[in-house]
Amino acid sequence: MTMDENFSWDDAVASVADGAQLPQLPPIPQMDSEQSRLIPPSTRESQHLESDIAMAKKIVSFSLSLVMIVSLAYVGFVVFDGAEFTGYRPGGAALEAQETYADLIQADQVSLTGKGVTVCIVDSGLNTNHQDLENLEVSKWKDFVGGESQPYDDHGHGTSMAGILVADGWMQGIAPKVELLVAKALAENGSGDDSVVAEAIDWCASNGAQIISLSLGGAPGILPFNFGTDRSSAQAAEDAIESGIYVVAAAGNDGGENDDGDVATPCSETAVICVGGVTQSGTHWEGSSVGDNNGRLWPLPIITPRSDPHKKPEVVAPAEMVAVINKEGTWSLSDGTSAATVYVTGALALLLQNNPELAANGSQGSVSNINQVKEWMAQSSRPKANQDGHDDNYGYGLLQIEALIEAANPDPE
Repeated sequence: MTMDENFSWDDAVASVADGAQLPQLPPIPQMDSEQSRLIPPSTRESQHLESDIAMAKKIVSFSLSLVMIVSLAYVGFVVFDGAEFTGYRPGGAALEAQETYADLIQADQVSLTGKGVTVCIVDSGLNTNHQDLENLEVSKWKDFVGGESQPYDDHGHGTSMAGILVADGWMQGIAPKVELLVAKALAENGSGDDSVVAEAIDWCASNGAQIISLSLGGAPGILPFNFGTDRSSAQAAEDAIESGIYVVAAAGNDGGENDDGDVATPCSETAVICVGGVTQSGTHWEGSSVGDNNGRLWPLPIITPRSDPHKKPEVVAPAEMVAVINKEGTWSLSDGTSAATVYVTGALALLLQNNPELAANGSQGSVSNINQVKEWMAQSSRPKANQDGHDDNYGYGLLQIEALIEAANPDPE
């Protein structure tokens, strides 16, 4: 029968059912160990290779799984912290900037912390949830914008400035152990009424502040005051100074072609310590406002000639690419004489800790103490190359914290 004939599977089944015997297949022989050695070497090597490849695949698969688990854990720990997107640590540039400036102003050469000194920051508020503020206790808080009872910062500038003073983590504040008062006088967009700022300064003074820090108008994004006919921030600053309270303020950031010819208010007031800015190399930061110390009749306001030690700015401090904390829980670099202001605020806190007799304490303290400290600041600051006397951009020189404390405590020998 050929394949062309009609043969079906049923026919095959029928033939078996009729008793036909199918031929049996020969059994598969079993190899003993001696026979297995007769397998060609190439075949045995191929089997070993396949076994090694399978094992390697398992190892690689396990390693990749482990790396993925560790990576996910890292992302969860480093990037996502609770409900906020944050970073576990600041970048290298921020850490380097902090170290550079600490060396530049001698912050790393003193062991004081500001303990026992009361500082009041007037700004946009404070977000206390940043990990570098974990151990911070705000002694008193007042919200002149929204009336909230607990600290917050809907702009961010205040948090960044407070960190320069009191951070105690990846960022290290100049005087982290001060007793901190915070007055929120700037709104979410960074603007504020001058009369509200004056009210905040008065509140600081009445609540025991020995230093008032005003980084107002000294940072990009901070809008000018809305001036009116009410009590001004300049008047409030002068009243605080008459009580022996140190008032430190930013020179402003309109340096260069846009400079209006003088430092900002209330930095321009006689006994206020006005702070300009420098770069990481110690040179004048081009955005720092210049002081007019020769006097003028026009443009307004009229400025009378200034004399030592009240020429503006009195001192310069870090203002370009300064490492700061952010209200979102992160870190960044910031420009502005507002940062420089807080460095000087911190330096004064260290001085008052070391010399408490210079601080206002109830009825104790007067403007004469402030004038004396300004003399020491002028003497101890480091002038720029070839500087003789006061410079309208560079002040009396670059803040030197250790030298300032030594000026107030000269060696008897």
